[in-house]
Amino acid sequence: MVQPATHPCPQRVTHLYSTDEHHHQREWLSTTEKIVSEAEPLDIVFTAPHPDDLEIGMGGTIAKLVDQGYRVGMLHMTSGEPTPRGDLKTRATERDQAADVLGVAICHQLELTNRELMDGPAARYAVATFLRRHRPKILVGMAGRTPGASPDHYQAQLITEAARFYSQFTKWDDRFDGTSPHRIDHLVYRPVPVAAEITHYHTTFVVDITDTIQRKIKAVHCYKSQFDETRMARVEQYIRGNASADGSKAGFEYGETYALPRPLGTSNLINLLGDWKIPPPFDPQDPPPSP
Repeated sequence: MVQPATHPCPQRVTHLYSTDEHHHQREWLSTTEKIVSEAEPLDIVFTAPHPDDLEIGMGGTIAKLVDQGYRVGMLHMTSGEPTPRGDLKTRATERDQAADVLGVAICHQLELTNRELMDGPAARYAVATFLRRHRPKILVGMAGRTPGASPDHYQAQLITEAARFYSQFTKWDDRFDGTSPHRIDHLVYRPVPVAAEITHYHTTFVVDITDTIQRKIKAVHCYKSQFDETRMARVEQYIRGNASADGSKAGFEYGETYALPRPLGTSNLINLLGDWKIPPPFDPQDPPPSP
């Protein structure tokens, strides 16, 4: 089990770029993150194709892990642009504001191309390089085909799965910016509620986000270029509805469901099951007397 950091987390470091909107070229303005990450690896990394995907799908769990003292990283594979109402500068500002709301240690955006995101060697190298640099024990990514939305979502799943394996390759450091091999212990899926197929997973579990759902929604509200008032109301309804459905399955008011590509093991069944949050239909301190 990953133990939370016993030291204070450093101030969140975001990769900063100067952006040429015509040529999509970015230039480093800061090299601080690499120095910090080598001394203090991340406990867990969440990755998705576009800024706002992580916040909508996994924001409650991200905020909860931060509150529990873990070093959490967010990796956006693309800028998410172009979009009808957005632009690169605005979307980057919204991305950083959302990361501040959630409180993550590191938020990074790759230079892969929105709308053309495809699983392949270049994308795998890019994600795996980030993972080798920041050395998390757990990698979380979205899962499921979304024909009614961006095909980038499913391609990101394939890239995430491959990058997790690529991160441990030896004798290939030149393909990963000179970083050393790193084995990631656990791959976790966040199944998309509107996926085209119903997938059977070896293990599913629900994270209680009752105490962080408001932070999750606040982070999504940062993306004003993506959601006008009407769309934001629908997105918030979607978030609350799915979180309520997920949470109720495990006795929580709100939850996020995750899955594993293997059975979940434990050496302590009691701790694994924990307490059932739904109260009994009587007062345990004063049950009704027998007639």
